[in-house]
Amino acid sequence: MNLRTLAGVALSVVGIVACGALGAAAGYALLLQLGWVGVGGALVAVVVGMVVATAAWTLGSVLLRAAGLIR
Repeated sequence: MNLRTLAGVALSVVGIVACGALGAAAGYALLLQLGWVGVGGALVAVVVGMVVATAAWTLGSVLLRAAGLIR
């Protein structure tokens, strides 16, 4: 594994963690606003978190491609 591949993997991991944290924060914020608890609240938080994390990953990928930083 060369340095460029290793750096790409490391940056992907950082991006995944950042998008996951953003999604988790969005899901938790929604639960706080709604006041939901228990299994129903957890399921809503998971769905919202995954949607937000996926949208953040997609948007970041599009922006980096538009800027010419990734292929």
